[in-house]
Amino acid sequence: MPEGDTVWRTAQHLHRVLAGLRLTASDLRVPTLATKDVSGYQTVEVVSRGKHLLHRLDHDGHSLTLHSHLRMDGSWRLTPNTRIREASLRRHTVRAVLATEHWTAVGTSLGMLDLVRTTEEALLVGHLGPDVLASAWDLEAALTNLCQAPQEPLGAALLDQRNIAGIGTIYASESLFLQRQSPWTPVGELAGSQLAAVVARARKLMHRSVAAGAPNTTGSTRRDERTWVHGRSGQPCRRCTTTVRVAMIGLAPHQRTMFYCPRCQGGLAPTDDGTAQAPLGSRRRRTRGSRHDATSG
Repeated sequence: MPEGDTVWRTAQHLHRVLAGLRLTASDLRVPTLATKDVSGYQTVEVVSRGKHLLHRLDHDGHSLTLHSHLRMDGSWRLTPNTRIREASLRRHTVRAVLATEHWTAVGTSLGMLDLVRTTEEALLVGHLGPDVLASAWDLEAALTNLCQAPQEPLGAALLDQRNIAGIGTIYASESLFLQRQSPWTPVGELAGSQLAAVVARARKLMHRSVAAGAPNTTGSTRRDERTWVHGRSGQPCRRCTTTVRVAMIGLAPHQRTMFYCPRCQGGLAPTDDGTAQAPLGSRRRRTRGSRHDATSG
């Protein structure tokens, strides 16, 4: 799932191209919006709120917000109209098409798409905690939210968007590893300074990734060296060489995967049975009619 830094970059890109331009055509392909048309509206701004996108529009003082959430596979793409292919707009995964005189924005595989009055945005994002990438970042509010459930595993609390908006499994795993904290430690067992340090680390890593243009927590530009533990189960820890592991965290149906180093972060997770874990993507199957192995997806 795209995390706050990816959504922030998406919002910035859409804003740079579309702000101040009037929509010449629109097509919203979800049942609740199939009859809605925002052609003639002008883009005021596109902003992110955690993992949510808010595309604010105005037409003669009538303000609307097109809200979207990328969920697991969603994306927004901007293409010059001179290069747009009609076939690409007919794909079954397309959920929104917004066109200006020179550009077309296409929202694909969007997990959520809503159209509300701009004054009613809180109905969609009002439940979110402080945005970890916001210029008006409120650390104290974030810490207060995290401490409301002292028995909650720290990793699960960081992933709860009601506490802090924008942090996903990448930055939760990476910040906890760098701070040598177990994701399964109850929030209430950490000193205030320890909790603040974890949150500050996550915010710093996400700002680094915003600047880098892609998720990156190590500072290395090599594709296989951009994270410390996330996505590296079955591989040696970059700090101590112990095998990095992955385990589930949180309660169903909101369980998520968490990557961690048992030695650096206080032992096996309570949801980890300790059995050997192969590196991600290493399972291979033999393809029919070929003597070569193909990495399974």
